[in-house]
Amino acid sequence: MQILRYTITPLTAFGTPLAGDTLFGQLCWVLHHAKGNSWLTERLAGYTENRPFLVVSDAFPQGFLPLPTVPSGFWTADETVDHKILKKKRWLPLEKMEADFRDWQSLAYNDTKTADAILRQSGAPLDKVSLQKTEPQSHNSISRATGTTGEDMFAPYSLAQIWFHPAMRLDLYAVIDEARIATEDLTAALISMGQSGYGANASVGLGKFTVKRDDTFSGFSLAPNPNAFLTLAPCAPQGLGFDAAKSFYQPLTRFGRHGDTAVLSGNPFKRPLLFAKTGAVFSPLNKPADPHGFIGQGLAGVSVTQPEAVAQGYAPVIGIFMEDGR
Repeated sequence: MQILRYTITPLTAFGTPLAGDTLFGQLCWVLHHAKGNSWLTERLAGYTENRPFLVVSDAFPQGFLPLPTVPSGFWTADETVDHKILKKKRWLPLEKMEADFRDWQSLAYNDTKTADAILRQSGAPLDKVSLQKTEPQSHNSISRATGTTGEDMFAPYSLAQIWFHPAMRLDLYAVIDEARIATEDLTAALISMGQSGYGANASVGLGKFTVKRDDTFSGFSLAPNPNAFLTLAPCAPQGLGFDAAKSFYQPLTRFGRHGDTAVLSGNPFKRPLLFAKTGAVFSPLNKPADPHGFIGQGLAGVSVTQPEAVAQGYAPVIGIFMEDGR
């Protein structure tokens, strides 16, 4: 397996967060149209048997990774710092990962400081910007009978949109099986997705971005003797033999919808799925953490109307050395 890094530059607002499992689903549709259904079916063979051809991360602020989700006892205590301030620290600069794990929280940034660091690097003006803003966008439907809005299906409504600063850059990681998907094919699929739009309301202009592969990236610098995994996307760790006493995560229920032409199948909704949120930490039982690029499992049976559909329950991972919590 090979891990790649891409730089994403948002061009418009987004209707859907850039989450790994959602990105994987839309990439499958893009590859379906570009390479054919039989090509995609061959690549998905073994997907639910720990043989994914592609595992996609969330998109993170450029140069940062999520601070691991662990109890506060794992961090070096600093009684002089307000706990409310510590709770807002959720992004760890990549260059700080070589520091002692217990110091990671003190070295982490909040959203504002993270955005400031990215804008400084880009040379953009600094003006108290945040990583992203979520704001409502008003919509309405016009009745042809009355020529105006009204009640029920013609009542005005609003949808949330995610906005990024024009200078914002995001890192996206992908673990691929080079024997089943070429780097060029994945790059082309990401470019196509950025041009047509990602996620909800792409048909009205949302979710557009440019993307470029980072040719300088050759993998993460792993900690010596890693004993745990840090996840970079939502994942399904159930039944995979992790040490429950040394694994930490926040639950996430994903209420998925079909994309592309499958949304017209009569039932656009998928079955709810229970994931561990991005930034989870999982420790193997009685053995070192020897990552092969990802953990988790491929999920089948997620759709009533599309029995062959699968969901990405895998996540790219980084091997870390986690000190025992006090």
